[in-house]
Amino acid sequence: MSNTEVAPQEILCEADETRSGVELLVPRQVPLGGPRAMDVRRTLPQRQRSLIGAWCFLDHYGPDRVGDSGGMKVPRHPHTGLQTVSWLFTGEIEHQDSAGFHAAVRPGEVNLMTAGRGISHSEYSTPDTTVLHGAQLWVALPDTARHMAPTFEHYRPEPVSGKDWTLRVFLGALSGSVSPVTTHTPLLGAELLLEPGAELTLDTDASFEHGLLVDSGTLVLNGHPVPKDSLAYLPTGHGSLTLAAGSDGARVLLIGGEPLGEKIVMWWNFVGRSHEEIVAYRAQWQSEIGAEDGAGGGAGLRFGPFPPGQPAALPAPALPNARIKPRG
Repeated sequence: MSNTEVAPQEILCEADETRSGVELLVPRQVPLGGPRAMDVRRTLPQRQRSLIGAWCFLDHYGPDRVGDSGGMKVPRHPHTGLQTVSWLFTGEIEHQDSAGFHAAVRPGEVNLMTAGRGISHSEYSTPDTTVLHGAQLWVALPDTARHMAPTFEHYRPEPVSGKDWTLRVFLGALSGSVSPVTTHTPLLGAELLLEPGAELTLDTDASFEHGLLVDSGTLVLNGHPVPKDSLAYLPTGHGSLTLAAGSDGARVLLIGGEPLGEKIVMWWNFVGRSHEEIVAYRAQWQSEIGAEDGAGGGAGLRFGPFPPGQPAALPAPALPNARIKPRG
């Protein structure tokens, strides 16, 4: 998914930190673009919090009737220095990228694309999708991995169930379930379904920061209510998380990881380490798609070749007048 906002560093959202240590990150609506724009609810990044572990971006969308919203229509666009994590609750999305991977994103199956030094891809909801509902997340790659070759992985986690709850771990490990998907820093990503009135205490890694997004229902985390669509943040030092669902149950996404320990520069769809890197990525993308010199193509493409006959690639927006500052 393309980040349609020019400067994530300047995102303003409300935050509320309570005595329980839970900080609430409130979403804001962001259109993906086009005359019938599909809106997403963005909770990460925000001015006061750029990262949760290495997680650097979270868009939450739906349930949207595709006939009304137009669905997901994101033509070819670039990425650097990150991994995209696609997780659906309803619907189907077609993914195609310049590393040669062509895959379907379906509910309960994680698709992870590693951009590394550079990749481009497109995402479209399929023609038979009537309702689209899910989340798109990004993970910032550490300096040791951010120049690696691009690649792609797909995994369908087996559910782990207990009394009134079901867990699907798509990244990392939790409650005895371990995902084989490659990460380059210690990470956690999971979907948790709680039946009405369910209570659950999860043993977690105290070295991790955690974020918990309420997709549906009502939830209390460590004694603090978390509103629907909000992202609750907990710093390191929590060896367990206590969750209680209301009378309508709850579905949540749980993310976490060891603090990245590096400052990143994030602009549009690029993650780098300096303003100069971002400027260079943008110039190379524009050159490759022929948006500035009318040529495009050629050998040594950072963002890779793409099959012919596809919709026109997304050009990069104009750079801000000020230098883009590292955050983290």
